[in-house]
Amino acid sequence: MKDDNENKPKILRSLTVKSFEVSRVSWGDRFSFDYEGSLQITDSVLPRLLANEPYITDIRLRLIPPEGRRCPTNTIMDIIPISAKVLGKLGEGITHTFTGLYVFLTGIDENGVQVAEFGSSEGILEEQFVPGRPGTPDQADFILSFDVTLKAGMGSSRPGPAAAHRVCDLYCGYLRDLLKKARPDAYTEKHTFQDKVRPGGRKVVLIKQVAGQGAMYDTGIFPDEPSGYQGCRSIIDLGNMPVLITPNEYRDGALRAMY
Repeated sequence: MKDDNENKPKILRSLTVKSFEVSRVSWGDRFSFDYEGSLQITDSVLPRLLANEPYITDIRLRLIPPEGRRCPTNTIMDIIPISAKVLGKLGEGITHTFTGLYVFLTGIDENGVQVAEFGSSEGILEEQFVPGRPGTPDQADFILSFDVTLKAGMGSSRPGPAAAHRVCDLYCGYLRDLLKKARPDAYTEKHTFQDKVRPGGRKVVLIKQVAGQGAMYDTGIFPDEPSGYQGCRSIIDLGNMPVLITPNEYRDGALRAMY
């Protein structure tokens, strides 16, 4: 007699994402979050970050409120949510994430050349992205613009854009530290996602083509932190070979756009 348990879905891994809503952002002398939606950020750490980056000449931080998006911007290199692993590894365990705030990494070099390859996105910020899409801020979200100036000519070779991503990720690390220390019961939303195998079910594979053909036209995979840069592997360095990513790894920020 056949065991009915053989046909039951098998859970391979589970990922719980806890969201902490940001409703107010202000400048201060340190990073803090009060669980009532008030986030304080600072630019006092920038000199420390710049000290170890020979390819970067300047970093400009701007806090852009929802009503202030009609402002100039350099080309957008990446749109970054702020999330942190508090238990387990990428794709499983527990992740904390801020909602209501995104970081925009933008870049230019000393000669005014935009850090972009097949077309740049400088101009008026609100005209350069569509809000409310997967991976973009909602209309009511805050944007922290992290604008990097590279040395002349460094925007067209891999070390320059890599430096921009690295220093931005180090700054985001201060925000991730707030999430790592957040009270586990202070979240505003919680969702659990499970990777399952269904015996006898259809085998489904989704194919995602990513960039990997030049200076900053690259993709990082499997960073140390969700949507992070530190620890990620370049798809170029991996020979642009196919890589298997689980649904929860993808959901947990296993890909980092590098263009």
